[in-house]
Amino acid sequence: MSTLRDVISAHTDLTSNSAAHLQRLVAEWQLLADLSFADFLLWGAVKDHPGRYVCLAQVRPTTGPTAYEEDQVGRILEGDDAQHLNVAFTEGRIFREGDPVWRGDVAARHEAIPVRRRDRREVIAVAARDTNLSDTRSPSHLELNYLKTADYLVQMLTDGGFPPPLLPGEPTTAPRIGDGLVRIGSDGLVRYASPNALSAYRRMGVTGHLRDRDLAELTRSLPSNSDVGADAARRIADALAGGTPRRKEIESKGATVLMRALPLRPGGKAAGALVLVRDITEVRRLDRELVTKDATIREIHHRVKNNLQTVAALLRLQARRVGSPQARQSLEESVRRVSSIALVHETLSQSGDESVGFDQIVDRVASMAVEVSVAESKVTLRREGTFGVLPSEYATPLVMVVNELIQNAVEHAYPPGQDGEVVIGVERDSDHLRVTVSDHGKGLPEGFRIADSTRLGLQIVHTLVTGELRGTIDMRPRAEGGTEAVVDFALQ
Repeated sequence: MSTLRDVISAHTDLTSNSAAHLQRLVAEWQLLADLSFADFLLWGAVKDHPGRYVCLAQVRPTTGPTAYEEDQVGRILEGDDAQHLNVAFTEGRIFREGDPVWRGDVAARHEAIPVRRRDRREVIAVAARDTNLSDTRSPSHLELNYLKTADYLVQMLTDGGFPPPLLPGEPTTAPRIGDGLVRIGSDGLVRYASPNALSAYRRMGVTGHLRDRDLAELTRSLPSNSDVGADAARRIADALAGGTPRRKEIESKGATVLMRALPLRPGGKAAGALVLVRDITEVRRLDRELVTKDATIREIHHRVKNNLQTVAALLRLQARRVGSPQARQSLEESVRRVSSIALVHETLSQSGDESVGFDQIVDRVASMAVEVSVAESKVTLRREGTFGVLPSEYATPLVMVVNELIQNAVEHAYPPGQDGEVVIGVERDSDHLRVTVSDHGKGLPEGFRIADSTRLGLQIVHTLVTGELRGTIDMRPRAEGGTEAVVDFALQ
C-alpha cells in the first residue's frame, strides 16, 4: 500500500472528496515543511477504532534536519502518544502546548493542525508539524520570515484555505522555497525578499532592493514584453485579493523567471501574498536547443527519405529498360526493399522523437506487397496484434524482415490465381517481441533450413534477425498446412 489513496482506503472512512483534498495537500505541502524547517505527517482516524490514528503521508524539510530517520507512513498511534492528535481531532484547534518528545537522541516539538476542506467544517485529518530541536541557535532574519509565512499557511490549512484548488491544466510543479521567496503585505509592498528572489529580479533588470516596493508595479515595469509584465502584475494583484492565479513565466533582459503567487489569508483575513520565483533561464535555453536539435534530426530523416525514394525511382526506371526478366525482377525487389526503409524515415520525420508507431508502417508494407502481386495471385493480408511504438534502431531492420517474409509468402505460398491469406501475428510484452508470418499454402520443401537458403530475400532476413536484432528466426511447416516464419528478439 504505497500510495496515499491506498492507505486512506485501507484504514479510514474518508469520502472520495476528502481523499482528493488530502492528495492536493500532499502535492503542495513541501512548501509547508520547508517554511517550517519541520517534518509534516498527515494523520487519519482509523475506522471502527476511536482514538487510534494512522500516518497517511510524510514529508521532510529540505531546509533543516528531519525529526524522523525512518518512514512513518502506516504507523499507528493511540493513547498518550496520540494526545496531540486527539485534541486537534476532537476540539478542532491547533495543539501546541505539549513538551518535547524524545525519539532516541532527537528531541522534537509536536504540533497538531486540524485539516478541513474549504466546503466543510468538520476535521478530516490532522497535519502534525514535528520540529527537530537539535539545532538551538538563534534564527536568522530569513528563517524568521519563513516561520511567519508558515504560520499564515498553517492557519489557512485549518481554515480550509490551503491547499489552493488545482486549476484545469495547471501543473503540480512550482518554484520551491529555496528558489526564491517574496512576502508582500496586504498593501502590496514587499515585507521580505530572500537573496535568491532578489537575484532573480535583478537578472530581469531590477536595481536596488525589493523591500517596501510595490511588487505588482515593479513587475509591470520590467523591461520585457508589456503584456507579459502586465499579466504577471495582475496575477500578483489577484493573489492579494484572495485568488489563486496560475503560474507565469516572465522573460526580461534575456532572463526567464517562473513566478507563482499564493494568497495569505489566515482566519479569512487578508495578510498579503506569498510570491515564489525561480530562475529558469538555463532550463529554457536548453529547451530551445533541444527543439532546434529535434527539428534538425527530423529534417535529416526527411532528406534521407527523399534520397531513398529517388534511389527507388532510379531502380524502377532501370527495371523498365532491362530486357532480362530475371534482372527486372531483381531490380523490382530492390525497389520494394528501399521503399520499406524509406517508410521508416518518413515516419521518423513526422515524429517528435526517435521512435515510430510500427503498425502503420507494416500495414503500408503489406499493402504494397498485395498491389505488386495482384496480377499473379489473389492473396489477402491480415494483422493480428499490435507492434506499438518501436525505437528506430529496431524499426529499420524489422521492416526489412517483415517485408521480405510477406513478399516470400505472397509470391511462393500459393499458385497463380489461387485465393490465399497471409497472417502477420504479433505478441509483445515489455521487453520481448515475437512476430509470426504464416500462410495456408503449399508448405516448405523437404529438409528446408533458412540458414542454408540460396534466396537473397531469406538470406537478408536471416542476417538482419541474427545480426541487427540479435534474435532468432525459424521457418517451419504449420500443423494445419502451410508455413510459418517466427521471429523472436528482445527489446533492450
